[in-house]
Amino acid sequence: MPYVNIKITKEGATQEQKAQLIRGVTNLLADLLGKNPQTTVVVIDEVETDNWGIGGETITVRRQQKQ
Repeated sequence: MPYVNIKITKEGATQEQKAQLIRGVTNLLADLLGKNPQTTVVVIDEVETDNWGIGGETITVRRQQKQ
């Protein structure tokens, strides 16, 4: 029973995009590793940009600097 945890920043991924991620990962595991799609679990965690950091800065700050 594969368990896949996808973490993305909470910046507006649509319901359809998340559904596509779940389908795509499930299909990939089935196609490449022969895993049963019926027992494959995919969880998407959406993290606020204030709670995700890279290089000592939050994603919120990094996004503001790009503007």
